[in-house]
Amino acid sequence: MARYKSSTQLSTQSRYERFRELNGQHPMMKAVPDLCVNYKARTRHKGKVAYFNYDLAGEMGLIPSNHARMINAELEKELLYTFGLFIINEYDQIHGIKYPDDEIREHHYMATRYLQLQHPSKTGKTSGDGRSIWNGTIAHKGTRYDVSCRGTGATCLSPATSLKKRFFQNGDPNISYGCGLCDLDEAIEAAFFSEILHQNGIRTERALAILEYPGKLAVVVRAHPNLLRPSHFFRYLKQGNYQGLEALFNYHFAREQENGHFPKAHFTLSEKCQLFLDKVVVDFASATAAFEDEYIFCWLDWDGDNILMDGGIIDYGSVRQFGLFHHEYRYDDVERFSTSITEQKHKARYIVQNFAQMVDFLKNRKKNNVHNYAHHPSLVKFDHVFTACKDQNLLKKIGLRKDMVQTVFEKHRSLITQFRQEFSHFERVKSKQGIYKVPDGITCDAVFCMRDILRELPQILLCQGKMLSTEEFIDIARSQYAKKKDLVINNRRKKRVLRFQKLYLEIISKAAAHVNIDGSKLLLEVCMRSSVINKYDRVTGNSVAIIVQKLIQQKPKLSSDQIYQLLQDFAGHQLLDPEKKSKQNDGITSKKYQKEMATLMNGLFKIVRDFRESI
Repeated sequence: MARYKSSTQLSTQSRYERFRELNGQHPMMKAVPDLCVNYKARTRHKGKVAYFNYDLAGEMGLIPSNHARMINAELEKELLYTFGLFIINEYDQIHGIKYPDDEIREHHYMATRYLQLQHPSKTGKTSGDGRSIWNGTIAHKGTRYDVSCRGTGATCLSPATSLKKRFFQNGDPNISYGCGLCDLDEAIEAAFFSEILHQNGIRTERALAILEYPGKLAVVVRAHPNLLRPSHFFRYLKQGNYQGLEALFNYHFAREQENGHFPKAHFTLSEKCQLFLDKVVVDFASATAAFEDEYIFCWLDWDGDNILMDGGIIDYGSVRQFGLFHHEYRYDDVERFSTSITEQKHKARYIVQNFAQMVDFLKNRKKNNVHNYAHHPSLVKFDHVFTACKDQNLLKKIGLRKDMVQTVFEKHRSLITQFRQEFSHFERVKSKQGIYKVPDGITCDAVFCMRDILRELPQILLCQGKMLSTEEFIDIARSQYAKKKDLVINNRRKKRVLRFQKLYLEIISKAAAHVNIDGSKLLLEVCMRSSVINKYDRVTGNSVAIIVQKLIQQKPKLSSDQIYQLLQDFAGHQLLDPEKKSKQNDGITSKKYQKEMATLMNGLFKIVRDFRESI
């Protein structure tokens, strides 16, 4: 186990001195002080680096981009010192617990207040970061990143403190979520999921590092260009606190200007509000369309707690990627069930409605009822953007190139709409078994795997030169959950199978005409592209959970660099973009390592295949 050095003991000349900018100071502390609960922090001992994201650290300017993908003693010390923290919380203060002066950090670290539905107070007075603190910001090449740590101790904003009306000691074994800790498997699962989704174009927080502590506990360090959530804003909105809302809005707008999302010019308040609302509409419409099309469940709700301001994913505790369109799945949070994957659109739309209410409040200093905005122009735009993204996403899934997608989208919207209706019909067919319980909630199985059809259909059309029979179509598309009574072939199903293929071929024909090639040549290209986009062995929530448990068992034998390389190799295998190439293994290259990792990776791939259609 590594022993931390105090700030005075750390080398004054370090290749990694930029980490020291992450010392708790964050501009939001001064810009929006009411949003912050500030804590002194102390050194946490007996830690080691379990994972470090060299790629992300390079993007953030924390290490040189060409840094070897191997940790060294100096880097490890910087990571452990910067992020190896426990807050000195209210329990410590009430009980007069003292810590050595040289272990107490110079600056305060903030936990932030935001709205959370699971709290008794629905106005954000007692809710927010229950086990996280913000380390600060770091700027590099025109982007400023927020950095925070989860698992650094129990704050006064956790649901446990609100419900029990008392403060908890860090690590109190009598309370689960309220103890302020993070499990190692939870941290590694977040790292796996976030990197896979990030490389496939889904906006998300990313794990910068994971520090491991005795008892299979962890601190997970996460980074994103802006870690604010809608719930930060809605706290002030629900309270009718104009001053606080104005301060947060101005801070956020300036931050988005710095990161290049708004022009760097002077705007009136009204202009700022319109730019802000337009971005929110596009971000949330496109994000939820992607969630639905990629079968990503992230428990989106109107409070805007489990989502970032750009529609990115945060907090992977309940996030899943389904293998099929299991649209009846709901997470059981003891007191209530979550939204379903199809309801995420409606929740996102209502988030936009709340933002419409918010910008009107900012402009006119008068807060009207949110229901007054049920027909706001921003919601019309949301519906338009959502539908457009769904159409384009489906064309991409078919395997068309970007230029073809754009042309077919612009010139043949009616055709796409018709095909999407047929596609969605098969995608949403549910097993007659009905809803049943699973370990973390309830679900109803999907009958068809439409990725399999999109992958196999162009190849069969090329080889056979004719459309599939209904029996062949059903045999390819049927999922492992489908029972005999789910697959009955009647006249209605025959018509739908025929219509699906006719519309598919018509789209191919329109796209081929655009580039002036024969339809069979385009089918060959689509065949190759679709085999990547609609990969057979695609990761799911269940497979990641089982894979992480397997890695935890192997953990004593695996170094942090091996975990990094394993994650990179695994994420590369899950790359679904034909335009991208997976990153080459540039870390540990010994023959022994390669053999060991190949054996382990084969085991992980088998897990993915076994659970490819699950939740």
